[in-house]
This record gives sequence, C-alpha cells and structure tokens, in this order.
Amino acid sequence: MGSASAMIEVEHLARDYGDIHAVDDISFSVAVGEIFGLLGHNGAGKTTTMRMLTGRTRPTRGGARIDGVDIVENFDQIKPHINLVFEDQNLYERLSGRDNMRLFADLYEQPASRADELLKLVGLGEAAKRRVKTYSSGMKQRLLVARALVNEPRVLFLDEPTRGLDPASASELRQVIRRLSMQGTTVCLTTHYMEEADELCHRVAFLSHGKIVALDVPRELKLRQGKRTATILLASREERTVRLDSPEDAAQLATWMRQGDVLTIHSHEGTLADVFIALAGRPL
Repeated sequence: MGSASAMIEVEHLARDYGDIHAVDDISFSVAVGEIFGLLGHNGAGKTTTMRMLTGRTRPTRGGARIDGVDIVENFDQIKPHINLVFEDQNLYERLSGRDNMRLFADLYEQPASRADELLKLVGLGEAAKRRVKTYSSGMKQRLLVARALVNEPRVLFLDEPTRGLDPASASELRQVIRRLSMQGTTVCLTTHYMEEADELCHRVAFLSHGKIVALDVPRELKLRQGKRTATILLASREERTVRLDSPEDAAQLATWMRQGDVLTIHSHEGTLADVFIALAGRPL
C-alpha cells in the first residue's frame, strides 16, 4: 500500500469551524513504528487533528493517507488497521476485565486467547477476573489500551493517554507504548506532559493556533530553543548559574577556571517545557 517508511502522511490538512481555523494547513509524516507526539495548549488543534486522522471529523481542506490509503475517500479500508484511545473511559464496569476484552475480541473476530494475551501485555493478567469497577484509573487506562490492540492495529492513536494517572501507572503505560513501537506499531499521541513527550516520543510537533510551529526530535528542539545553563560551585562554596550561550558568562567562567576557583560544574540542557514557552509564549 504506502511507502516503506511512512505510515501516516498528512498534507495541508485543515479544519474550520465557522471563522475559527482549528487546524490550519498542517503537513507532516510519521514513520512505521515511530512514536509521534502532538503537543500544544487546549485549543491548539491536537485533538481535532487526531479526530480527522481517525475518521471522526471530516477535513475542510487538505488530506492524509494512512499506509497509503486516503482517509476521506477510503476510510473503510483503513478502519480495520487502526485503533484509538480517547479520553472517555467507556468500559463495561460490571463485567470483568477478561469479559470486556473477549467481547471486543469477538467483535473483531479474534480468538478468546487474544484477550488473555493482551491482558498480560498491559500487566492485567492477575486482575483479569475482577470486575472493572474495582480497577484503579491506571488499570482502566491500560485495559483501554489492551482493548485498542485487539485488532492488531498498524497505527494506534492515543489522546492524553496518561492524564490523571499516578506516576507508577503512567510509567507502566509508557512501557507498554514503547514495547508496541519496538514491535512495529506506529503510535500517534497527544500529551500535556512535556517530560513524558521527551521520554517517549521519537519526534514531536508543537501546535499553536492550529499551525505547526516546530517539528523535530526532542533533543534537537531543546538544543535550538532551550536555555543551556551550568551551575558552578566555587571554592568559596558559592553557587553561580551561567548561560552557556552568553559570551559574557563564558568569559566569567574562563576567569574562574584560570584562578582555580571552580570546584564543580553541572550543565543543564533546555527542557521541552522551555521550548514550548519559547514557541507558544506561555507554559502549559
């Protein structure tokens, strides 16, 4: 179907609501097995983009292909090969985790053994017989991810997958996402958590007012936009922070070094949060 390397190809995609350009002429591609992050404030266009790529909202202009298939003209061809986890936890609370999974395995004409296999993948094997209403938020979120994998999707869309989860549950879910990527599943996700995007995503796109304002590997964005600093511990036990991009600070550091006043140096590269503030003008 599509090219060997690009699983998602977006070209001049746009969605208007009256005079509001929710998504305004964006283009990008996502490689097979890549974890791609869409970052931005509420209203920046992240979720609208995901809704268009998953057939829930029709583009006003432009288009996209998944595995070479047009998302508007031939979405029925794509649908069996993608799945999504959006914010609403629409699970059958009175059923067990296993029964939830077997119901969807049946809908996708998959064997019941697929349900048990996926429950183990997301760390819910021991809780499979428990009713979902007894699950924590983190367990429910992992069950949603397991359910979205029933049809062995080539592309998995995740909208704020770790929102509201405790750190341990969020970490477990990120491990699941990494494993899927390593097995060849392409993952497209939105997140408000810059640390999560930095840790998880191979590349990220920053959206602001419906436009992509930056797209690259997190490290490259941090090197270009982030504030590079170093904390210097002087012989006097005084700590000083210097900007590595500042000639004046570099000269001061050189002076301290010549005088033997420097005990330790700890460098700090910029964060994705720094990049976001530089690009969007305010923090998340």
